[in-house]
Amino acid sequence: MAQGELLKRLEKLEAKEKRSKLLCAKEPQAKDAEVVARKVRDPLNWLQHHTQTKDPHWREAGAKSPYRPFPDKPYFRPIIDALQREPVVFCAKSRDLMLSWLFVGFFTHDCMTTPGVEVLFQSQTEEKAAELVDYAKTLYGRQDADIKALYPLDAPLAKQSWLELNFRHGNRIVGIPHGADKIRSYHPTALFIDEAAFVPDAGQSYDEAVAACQKIAVLSSANTGWFESVVVSAE
Repeated sequence: MAQGELLKRLEKLEAKEKRSKLLCAKEPQAKDAEVVARKVRDPLNWLQHHTQTKDPHWREAGAKSPYRPFPDKPYFRPIIDALQREPVVFCAKSRDLMLSWLFVGFFTHDCMTTPGVEVLFQSQTEEKAAELVDYAKTLYGRQDADIKALYPLDAPLAKQSWLELNFRHGNRIVGIPHGADKIRSYHPTALFIDEAAFVPDAGQSYDEAVAACQKIAVLSSANTGWFESVVVSAE
């Protein structure tokens, strides 16, 4: 065989081997992405099977760790369905239902998996708003490693602001205290107001958000005022 023809055959074999290696390298990545897609397809499935909440009273409860899987409550599914379906959701709650965690989980999942999302978490004070953001950080940090790899942050959790959770693809969650003027500083796609019956100007914040947000969720335990009037009138 001529030397020139032999070199050509060797080049073809090398090229074929490179293509084979590339395909082998891409195949596990594609499979990994499919696995993650199944895990995050449904926000409640993600919450209950692929991440964990944090209980500050775990010692009193006799638990071995503050971290535990999201519980299975019969009212979780209809609430998640309503959040997915409706542009505006008002929800009255009592204590120990884990609804603040559920609402934060829904919006964290949406911000993580959907392009172009900015969510505002609003409560009475910066400290209360930061607590909601910390819920989101816990859910992100305690989830499966392969999900975190597919949806990375723009900086490690420890280096992020106490009031923000920023993703590498540009999405973010921001905690803000009460005040309609606080909302005007952002261009949110969604607003979650927690304990709205105790937020002095929650109604003004809601009015400000209506024109800007694609989704608004308002959650609170009982108290007189704007939230009560909206919930009672809806009934």
